Amino acid sequence: MILTLSCPDRHGIVAAVSSFLLARDANISDAQQFGDASSNTFFMRVVFEPADGDAQPAIRDAFAPLAARFEMDWTLRGGEPRKVMILTSRFDHCLADLLYRWRIDELPMQVTAIVSNHPRELIGHVDLGDLPFHHLPLKAGDAAAKAEQEKTLLRLIEETDTELVVLARYMQILSDDLSRALEGRCINIHHSFLPGFKGAKPYHQAHARGVKVIGATAHYVTADLDEGPIIEQDVERISHRDTPEDLIRKGRDIERRVLARAVRRHLEDRVLLHGKKTVVFED
Repeated sequence: MILTLSCPDRHGIVAAVSSFLLARDANISDAQQFGDASSNTFFMRVVFEPADGDAQPAIRDAFAPLAARFEMDWTLRGGEPRKVMILTSRFDHCLADLLYRWRIDELPMQVTAIVSNHPRELIGHVDLGDLPFHHLPLKAGDAAAKAEQEKTLLRLIEETDTELVVLARYMQILSDDLSRALEGRCINIHHSFLPGFKGAKPYHQAHARGVKVIGATAHYVTADLDEGPIIEQDVERISHRDTPEDLIRKGRDIERRVLARAVRRHLEDRVLLHGKKTVVFED
């Protein structure tokens, strides 16, 4: 099981959690913690094996008074695969990579559906197998159609009990309402090293500025475009010889690995939100 928590920092939190698990004869296999002095906030992630017969509901009920005493914001999960929906457009490299990692059991998730604003035949390089596919088209500049499309999308998310939505180069801006509905459970890959080069064509922006490194950023989606809490980033050096097309080619590799790392860390409860930032416990 995985216990994550954040609370006001004070003496005795680690001892209290450890003593609680010891009293229930649980075995801790991994524990990480971090205290943020600037906000006086404590963060912790504990992986443990419960004693035989000790069920998750019973542990949850027993832990609740301790959590209340320390004013914890906490979660307890059994490690079961999360339900994930992947949204994509015509760029299929991130989708292909996620599905490959899922098929080799690198990503502990259950794919509820693949959704695209383009028909399935335009995602021809990806083997979707028998995964449910939904074509939810959009017409540029049609606000009413966009609102209806997002209603359909949100209904699909709710009907499938989807816990995480991944924007795998889904080249559409979510509305403020949908962004708020998916707060903390929607990850986007931005093909730039944020906060620089936001919006469209960041590689062309980077080329025009003569940058020496390019990168990609995986972040949670918020109503503020490309401003959500950052989960993972990576970069690669480039030179004056690289064209915008070279940057796009090199960027695809960065985008794939950055998104995969961000999704895996979310699925493994390694990411704790902290205002506009995140605390990410490494593996």
